[in-house]
Amino acid sequence: MRCSTLLPLLLLSCLACGDTSAPNDADTRDTGDTSGGIDGDTADAEDSMDIEGPDAITWECQIPAATPDPEKTPYLEVLGCEGDFTTLASEPLDASIPAARSLKTVYDRVGKVLYFQNVDLYPIHYDFCRAHLSGQGLPIVPDLGTFNGTEYQSPSRRFLLGSVTYYAGPDAWVYELAPYDTASSAMITTAFEEIRAHAFFGKDLRFHPTSLAIEAVAANLPASIPRITTSELFAGITYQPLNLATSMGRLRFVRAADLDTTALDYRDIVVLDFVPNDIAVVQGLITEQLQTPLAHVNVLSQNRGTPNMALRGAWSDATLRGLEGRWVELHVGAFTWSIREVTTTEADAWWEAHRPPPLGIPNRDLSVTEIREIADVLPTVPVSSTPFGDLGPALDVAIPAFGGKASHYAALGKVSGVRVYRALAIPLSHYAKHLADHGLDQAIDAMLADAAFKSDPLVRRQRLAELQAAIIAAPIDPALLAEVTARVKTLPRSRVRFRSSTNAEDLDGFTGAGLYTSETGDPNDPDAPLDTAMKTVWASVWRFKAFDEREYRGIDHTAVGMALLVTPSFPDEEANGVAITGNLFDPSGMEPGFVINVQRGDTSVVLPPPGVSSDYFIYYFDYPGSPVTFLTHSNLVAAGQTVLTRSQLFELGQALTKVHTYFAATYQRTGHFYGMDVEFKLDAPVGAEPRVWLKQARPHPGWGLVPP
Repeated sequence: MRCSTLLPLLLLSCLACGDTSAPNDADTRDTGDTSGGIDGDTADAEDSMDIEGPDAITWECQIPAATPDPEKTPYLEVLGCEGDFTTLASEPLDASIPAARSLKTVYDRVGKVLYFQNVDLYPIHYDFCRAHLSGQGLPIVPDLGTFNGTEYQSPSRRFLLGSVTYYAGPDAWVYELAPYDTASSAMITTAFEEIRAHAFFGKDLRFHPTSLAIEAVAANLPASIPRITTSELFAGITYQPLNLATSMGRLRFVRAADLDTTALDYRDIVVLDFVPNDIAVVQGLITEQLQTPLAHVNVLSQNRGTPNMALRGAWSDATLRGLEGRWVELHVGAFTWSIREVTTTEADAWWEAHRPPPLGIPNRDLSVTEIREIADVLPTVPVSSTPFGDLGPALDVAIPAFGGKASHYAALGKVSGVRVYRALAIPLSHYAKHLADHGLDQAIDAMLADAAFKSDPLVRRQRLAELQAAIIAAPIDPALLAEVTARVKTLPRSRVRFRSSTNAEDLDGFTGAGLYTSETGDPNDPDAPLDTAMKTVWASVWRFKAFDEREYRGIDHTAVGMALLVTPSFPDEEANGVAITGNLFDPSGMEPGFVINVQRGDTSVVLPPPGVSSDYFIYYFDYPGSPVTFLTHSNLVAAGQTVLTRSQLFELGQALTKVHTYFAATYQRTGHFYGMDVEFKLDAPVGAEPRVWLKQARPHPGWGLVPP
């Protein structure tokens, strides 16, 4: 067995209701002034204790090794050994950067005492302060709202609040603040020096700025306080969990460049050298290259419920290589991963117990034949207002005729203040007619009934390629082509993208990300004929990877129809990106934020060229100052710059908030992750200021759950 330990980036102070029990009498020290008044930063100079430093202390465990009962240790004032830290710390829910363990710290500027808080007993700062630092000779800790507004924002705050985290990958002890904390450099210095003086790891402690605003404050810290950036922490990790799950399958090593010519089985667990754009259905994925959570292969893994992880050195890992070709169980957790060999009997039994049940999709509605303006696809849905209504009934009517992508794009057009380009929707009835006109529907039935096609993936790949070629070669209905040509010329740009919109994608519980194709067409460009673009997208229903994905989920292939969403192309976009309107790295929901991946120009963010990085960050839009925590920076912009300006980022945040709220009544469910997967562009006519335009929204499946 192989197991690797990790922890995530931000165990941040949570804005959630905590324990409001009466204060106890655990503190009996002389507290001096109990007025609770702190005048700005004037008290900082005398806040720090006169201690010679950690090197002058003989460190001893404060909690007996034989009885490390966390229930009996709500806090410590000194961390004397690793056992003390381990007892009080926990594995945080946030997983944006794998790390180790974390605990919270409270420095009381009235009592001039530092507390290392047991986060299992008191998950948030407020819980602890209300229980142990309120009354009994100390100032009363107010209600949660007042506490949060004061203790993270006010210059006259009573408490200096933060976290100490040990990141296993880079082997780093760091002190961190919530990204929205407005602490001054003097406050940070006071807290940092107190922690350094009272913890066995003090000489190794570094300060980690968790947002751009805190980075600016950190620039004024004294040279005696060493710093470490998020990028440096991220560079030190070896294990990255992407989708949390457990599965059994046969372990195979395949180079990403060979995927198109390699027949994979549903029950394979695959180790790859690089991150591909997509992959056929497999039971698990391990990439040697780190991934972005917004990559197609990860969305597919989430959609399938299969484990997905990145592991530096995976391609040559001795443990993995030793299991090559064998049946194994792979577990990907938020903080650990493991793999072990299993018998064929175990693997077969697991597969029978976990085989996905057949997934029903909306029935095709072939009665709708007219090409519609996108605004007319959901005519019964009002423009957004408060409160928003459930879009479900309108989508239930539209998706069978216009597919998931076009129907959700039509809903985006109903959101007040959100920019979407005028577009057209070509119903899926024309796809069905194209097949029937040329006998291709009968050829499909024969192909699906063929035993060799069913049993041999190489035969299946070849026959599907032949079918796609036949769909493209068959002439399109001249009347349809004439109408599409005339309608396209009325759009803001005659160069358009024909985007896939089946009734088997962008659904709640099945995104179909990366399965189908988009193609460019232009009635004024002989090298981009409209009919070829349309037929190429139609043909992508029968891509090998799309077919296997549907087969794995038990979807009836003949029930799938392809509509077309026709949008103006973005030939000179300033930036492109993908955003999730929920914080993927905080399953607790206590730290709401947007996860955003954005890149300059049209360079892909989900599958960037080798050596190219994008701006990848968490945007805490709803917090004061809208702090940003960068995980990586784009190397296509100058050092120190970002792809989006602050005003453009704010505009994007406004749009994402509106989208999140608008779709909530339809897709938000108690106990499930809710967030919309949104694609956007920064675009403008020549000479105009670039603005944020949305091009897609669909429910995001979340990042999986650790099995019990």
